[in-house]
Amino acid sequence: MKAIHLKLLLTAFFWGGTFIAGRMVAKNMGPFSAAFIRFVIASIVLLVIIQRMEGNFPRIKRGQIIPVMLLGLTGICLYNVFFFKGLKIIGAGRAAIIIATNPIFISLLSSCFFRERLTRLKVFGIIISVLGAVVVISKGDLSGMFQGQLGWGEGYIFCCVLSWVAFSLIGKTLIPDLSPLVLIFYSSVVGTVALFGPAVVEGVFQNLGNYSLLEWAGILYLGIFGTAVGFVWYYEGIMRLGPSKASVFINFVPISAVVLAFFILGEPVTPSLVIGTVFVSVGVYLTHKTI
Repeated sequence: MKAIHLKLLLTAFFWGGTFIAGRMVAKNMGPFSAAFIRFVIASIVLLVIIQRMEGNFPRIKRGQIIPVMLLGLTGICLYNVFFFKGLKIIGAGRAAIIIATNPIFISLLSSCFFRERLTRLKVFGIIISVLGAVVVISKGDLSGMFQGQLGWGEGYIFCCVLSWVAFSLIGKTLIPDLSPLVLIFYSSVVGTVALFGPAVVEGVFQNLGNYSLLEWAGILYLGIFGTAVGFVWYYEGIMRLGPSKASVFINFVPISAVVLAFFILGEPVTPSLVIGTVFVSVGVYLTHKTI
């Protein structure tokens, strides 16, 4: 296995682990506090990485300021607040499968806003993946979706999907002028600033000494491995292999999350979770397959 393939596989493993770390952190940390601390750490690490990889501190043009601010508000601030609020309620495995539908909605909306071609294979992949998400969300009881049995946890996690889709579509307009790594750094800083006020109100600084070592380990994992290292390695894969081949490794994220949740958190692996995982993974693969 080539080094870049190993990095992409580890990235998928890291991102799968974010759901377990997020689940542990969300139990006692407020969502604004957890998100704020995560991206303070991530912003510092990303700054160091950019200085080493880019050689200087890149500036953004005046016309890029508003899009970058929107990136920070959607993909960093809103996404992570919903992420921690959702993981406080539902299991890490279920959350991972719902969020794994991100590429599906991105492909669907990209065809609407950016005129990206949707082949029959991609349409079939979208249908398969959405069916898988429905199976997971409904816990295998499809009739329950129409009887008000879905909870706030699933709703929060689905809001994560919407936030990330907005982040990705806005980012598409900036990619030609700014590197993905620089975009992630700036959006991380904007999101951190936006989270500061709510985190203070939530008591982030008063509670710093009350967090356990396990919770600090979880938040450090989220900031360093789940954000900084994961994004750097993923975009390194895009540069070396291309976006289509690199994105295939995303299919391992929900699988690793379900497996890790079983071994670390003791979450049960139900038939609906297994079926949903398979459907979503196959759907995402077909959506990104080039023929």
